[in-house]
Amino acid sequence: MKRTCSVLLSFFSVLIVFCATSQAQSPAASGAPFVVEYYYKTKWGHADEFLKLFKKNHYPVLKKEMEMGRIAKVWMDQPRYHTTEDGRWDFRVTIVFKNATVANEPVDEAALQKQLYPDQETFQKEEQRRFEILDAHWDLPVKLMDLDTK
Repeated sequence: MKRTCSVLLSFFSVLIVFCATSQAQSPAASGAPFVVEYYYKTKWGHADEFLKLFKKNHYPVLKKEMEMGRIAKVWMDQPRYHTTEDGRWDFRVTIVFKNATVANEPVDEAALQKQLYPDQETFQKEEQRRFEILDAHWDLPVKLMDLDTK
């Protein structure tokens, strides 16, 4: 029991130091853009359907957030070639937020969706379908690296 407490205390000490160091160097502190990559892996044969629904229902919401100044840039990538099944993804959407603070602030996406899509019943069914045809989805915040600085 004493050893377990000692290990936990050491772990929490390291965690506190890590958090303090991260806070001092975080993008939020500098106001730098905050980038997140969103990966989508569709069920075989459903990539085109996913893309159609994404462009119809989700991309306009992202464009609205760009107009609001929350998002600086958004784009989608698709791999040219295939990979192994365990590493496969079909679409990567990259969003560059104004900064980390803005990226983590709550946004009333439901209000934007109601504004853009008065027929909420159809919108909700299509969004449900967009996620039904996914095998996997994950989000990955990334840090931009300046290779020219020392």
